Amino acid sequence: MSYRLPPLNALRAFEIAARHLSFKHAAAELCVTPTAISHQIKQLEEFLGVELFRRLTRSLELTPEGVALLPKVCEGMACFAAAVERTRRPDAKQRLLVIAPPSFATRWLVPRLKSFAEQQPTIELHLVSSLNAIDTDPMGVAKIFDQVDLRDGDSHAAICFGTGSYPGYRVDRILSSGYVPVCSPRLAASTHPLRALDDLRCHTLIHDDTITDERARPTWSEWLRVAGVQNVDATAGPHFRDSGLALAAAIDGLGIALASKPLAATEVASGGLMVPFRISFRERFAYYLVAPEATAQRAPIVALRQWLFAEAAKTEAFCQAHC
Repeated sequence: MSYRLPPLNALRAFEIAARHLSFKHAAAELCVTPTAISHQIKQLEEFLGVELFRRLTRSLELTPEGVALLPKVCEGMACFAAAVERTRRPDAKQRLLVIAPPSFATRWLVPRLKSFAEQQPTIELHLVSSLNAIDTDPMGVAKIFDQVDLRDGDSHAAICFGTGSYPGYRVDRILSSGYVPVCSPRLAASTHPLRALDDLRCHTLIHDDTITDERARPTWSEWLRVAGVQNVDATAGPHFRDSGLALAAAIDGLGIALASKPLAATEVASGGLMVPFRISFRERFAYYLVAPEATAQRAPIVALRQWLFAEAAKTEAFCQAHC
């Protein structure tokens, strides 16, 4: 039996745009421009001979024809997805691309990936580090995916350090990020040991300038104020535009860094760093797993989500006990 059907891309664009009632949000989910979504919807409307959306001044509204079409399109897309999953060979490698902030990837994710590989031998993981995953722009996730080569059939997700507000995406909070001072155990036991908060006056403060938005993470000035420490120059000391470099400097004994607990946890556990004062400063950013809503339930992403939750729970427990 032959079928006269519109292009699949146009149906997919319609389903997502109808779900969001926004060409802009549909474009973000599909990693294309709003103009491309508009063209695909127009192509579908011309094929059907009816209008599917009313273009209002600042919003979209489904027409009666659009309302009638949407459930069947959703049902059809679900059938396509199920058929593809059933057809895929169980032992075939599934390519999963994950984008993460550089320091998070290096300090937290990579040291734990062996267990993920052992649990998921059929998932071919591709890890990309990007400063764009340190995000203050609610629509910035689409920009992250724009910079990587996505093949047909790829599953993709990002671990973002941000506010968790990403319209058009499934967002799961992974880790909070309280900040504590960290230093080398050698430094803490040096000529000027760190026994009391006032001892900070005798040591170099290391500054992490990775995030330019001061609301996203505390400065030394803020931490010292919360801790009740006075007469310490909160601006003196070396500055780094990479959290990993700031931690490396602390490990090497250059001074004391104000570090995110999850990023410091591995080094604290191994003895490379210690937390001299367990006074934590919690900011408004956290680590989130972010995936397009249309693909968020694909098996590789579900497996990654469950593994991240389990590993994050271990990290949170360790930080509560030692940080």
